[in-house]
Amino acid sequence: MKAAAKTKDRQSINQITEGVIWKQLLFFFFPILFGTFFQQLYNTTDAVIVGNFVGKEALASVGGPASTLINLLVGFFMGLSSGATVIISQFYGAQHEEDVKKAVHTAMALSIAGGAVIMVIGLLFSGAALRAMNTPQEILKLSTQYMRIYFLGVIPSLIYNMGSSILRAVGDSRRPLYFLILSCIANIILDIFFVVILKLGVAGVAIATVLSQMISAFMVVAALTRSEDSYRLYLKEIRFHGHLLHNIIRIGLPAGLQSSMYSISNLIVQSSVNSFGTDTVAAWTAYGKVDGIFWMIMGAYGIAITTFAGQNFGAGKYDRIHKSVRVCLEMAAFTSILLSAVVLCGGHIFFRLFTSDPNVMEIGLGMVHVISPYYITYICIEILGGTTRGCGDAVPPTIMTAIGVCVLRVAWILIAVPLRPEMSTVAFSYPLTWSVASVMFIIYYLKGKWLKRSRRMI
Repeated sequence: MKAAAKTKDRQSINQITEGVIWKQLLFFFFPILFGTFFQQLYNTTDAVIVGNFVGKEALASVGGPASTLINLLVGFFMGLSSGATVIISQFYGAQHEEDVKKAVHTAMALSIAGGAVIMVIGLLFSGAALRAMNTPQEILKLSTQYMRIYFLGVIPSLIYNMGSSILRAVGDSRRPLYFLILSCIANIILDIFFVVILKLGVAGVAIATVLSQMISAFMVVAALTRSEDSYRLYLKEIRFHGHLLHNIIRIGLPAGLQSSMYSISNLIVQSSVNSFGTDTVAAWTAYGKVDGIFWMIMGAYGIAITTFAGQNFGAGKYDRIHKSVRVCLEMAAFTSILLSAVVLCGGHIFFRLFTSDPNVMEIGLGMVHVISPYYITYICIEILGGTTRGCGDAVPPTIMTAIGVCVLRVAWILIAVPLRPEMSTVAFSYPLTWSVASVMFIIYYLKGKWLKRSRRMI
């Protein structure tokens, strides 16, 4: 009976390698989208509450340079862990159950070890890194306080993200959504309790975030330990399996380096933003939350196509990979155009959620008009890069991103901004680099013979 139930459960979940592509892509995509929406709401709640109940200095402290530094460290690990997602999805698509089991336990061991390293680095170097970024003096102490409390709870955060990635790798995008909704609700309640009632300010927001991450980690671990499928987690068996760890790092390290390069280029952008003063930092923080609507949707497309590519690659259905890419690009293009219109028309409404300061709003709306019309120029980076990584081809996308986005963006900040020292010049670095990198990805996808190389590595 258990075997029959296991087979039935697997058939009901894993429809990625069969059926109508656009339907299955949407069935998988929407839970991821709603999940990223609640993740954005999770982060935005902090900004809304401190921006309205504490002040613009607190708003700049929980976003701005602190957020950028956190993304640098956590983003590297999440990129590294994407190697586990690819490996698990390929094994699951090929129905190699013992390999799935070993990969799951290796992945969870990596999340615990990686979290411990990031926690130590974050606690030791937060203050020095903020000072190196020219963080305005009036927010330096608050930003340091927020970061150190955040890094105390980073291990549960990485466990949740790894566990959710495992579930998505096998085609289950619903339960990560449910867990995120519950932790988001908990975060809102805790934010109100610690900030509005106890008046703990930025520290209260950080404490609420840590406790919420612990709740989400518990839920995802409970789900994995109760599974009857090959990806079931046994706590006593969490350890590294050498050959699988090697494959995870082989695929994940380029993605981790890419994430770090993104973050480093954004650190340089943030340092440039910091030079314009606290109002501009607050506006950049608020715009990041508005802009997050686009990123959460593109991220959902990226996760969906990576999993689709990985499972179909493992199943040997290579034509289906290309068909999935075309469908996903069409959906992403439509979404990006729609979002550009929404953000351009409703930017002033979004900004009022975070601040009533007229100067901050004016600066933020200027950012909207420079960046938002060009969202569509980014989609090929996400969709085509996710496809090639899902098939195990990880190094070339990293190189293209490094050159087309990171190096070019840094060069623009260092050369163009001093010649025209305006916030619009800083903001233009985004559509410029998206466009250049997208052209590179299109050429590589069509002419790069990446699929043949990946097939030879099986």
